[in-house]
Amino acid sequence: MLLQIALRKKASALTALVTAAAIALLPVPATRAQEGRGPPVLRDTETEQLVREYTRPILRVAGLEKQNIQMVIINDNSFNAFVADGRRIFVNFGAILQSETPNQLIGVLAHETGHLAGGHLSKLREQLANAQTQMIIAMLLGAGALVAGASRGSGSSGNNGLANAGAAAIAGPQEMIRRSLLSYQRQQEENADRAGVKFLTATQQSPKGMYETFKRFTSESLFAARGADPYLQSHPMPAERVAALQEFASTSPYWDKKDDPALQLRHDMVRAKISAFMERPELVYRRYPLTNDSMPARYARAISTYLHGDLRSALTQIDALIAVQPNNPYFYEVRGQALLESGKPADAIAPLRKAVALSNNAPLIEMLLGQALVGTDNKAYTDDAVRILRAAVAREPEAPLGYMQLAMAYGRKGDYAEADLASAQAAYLRGDNKTARELATRAKTRFAVGTPGWVKADDIVASKPPRN
Repeated sequence: MLLQIALRKKASALTALVTAAAIALLPVPATRAQEGRGPPVLRDTETEQLVREYTRPILRVAGLEKQNIQMVIINDNSFNAFVADGRRIFVNFGAILQSETPNQLIGVLAHETGHLAGGHLSKLREQLANAQTQMIIAMLLGAGALVAGASRGSGSSGNNGLANAGAAAIAGPQEMIRRSLLSYQRQQEENADRAGVKFLTATQQSPKGMYETFKRFTSESLFAARGADPYLQSHPMPAERVAALQEFASTSPYWDKKDDPALQLRHDMVRAKISAFMERPELVYRRYPLTNDSMPARYARAISTYLHGDLRSALTQIDALIAVQPNNPYFYEVRGQALLESGKPADAIAPLRKAVALSNNAPLIEMLLGQALVGTDNKAYTDDAVRILRAAVAREPEAPLGYMQLAMAYGRKGDYAEADLASAQAAYLRGDNKTARELATRAKTRFAVGTPGWVKADDIVASKPPRN
């Protein structure tokens, strides 16, 4: 299930920080927040599970295993990854789609882990704070010279010279400070490269994927960098970076180690799924023509077929995939999603129950099952929907879909206090704080004072809007 959502408004500040700091794989700006509510995020159990598995051993050797680092997939087709707030690694879906091997994507994740392990964000904040202080002093000194020049009257060449000196006193230090900050950031990127190689070697993985990724983008960025001042770049110049990376990465004893074929297949399946959901059908069929009978190609075509209205053909294709891999939960998930989105929620229940069971109760898939149960308009399913959705939001508390469906289920039961509370929680997660407070205020009037529901509603009413 590929869902497109937006982070709450507090993510906007994180995005702004990352954009300003340029802590990213390549000098590509971070995705802008939509309507001030944070970067648009993609949610999919299959994709997230794979990326978590890629990252887990790296975080362990980096000493970050217990830090609850989250992987966030951004709805952007450019190749980019970045870190923010010390507890999340953001990866554009384009980075997954364009990584031809697991090792290439793992190399990117190792690099970003290097930023986290090195505390680069907090150190950069310190540098920015110091720079801000230096700039203020420079501006005050320059402003003093300007005022002195103006106070001695206009028309004097000497006074004009003093005023010009004041302007130079402002501009000169600012330029020096800016270059110093950029130099500091370039050093951080080089340190993250080295740390990434260290982590990959410690986990007996090849750093060649990281090298291949940087080398691949060298030719694309060399033209843009031609004639550029190397001291005004936030990242090391491409050729220098690749040469340095190759020098120390090629010494790894695992340089020529290949990805496990089973892992490569999973990687290709996820890439196919992303392509089918996020790209135009003509592009999907160019990537995966009918002459390609591989599992990833069949997966992509099946998804694309249902998305573009041919449910019968799509179900036939999905059933053929299930026949090959009868214990793959994501095939049942896609079958259920196709039926649900085609207006057949009752038919979607059975495959979604199978997907939930095979995925060890993955909460995003539980939410889809809850949506199917609610969508049938059959009150016999209401209690089951509430039970499943409550379990899902307990383990995935920042997905508004679960609360939206839970609100509908409670409404069907006539439990309007819980319905209002769930609606308020969904609105809050969407960043609609005004609606969230209104619904939570109404929910408080329906709950007994001091009960858990009343307390949760009161928390929403009292909450401050996340800063932009």
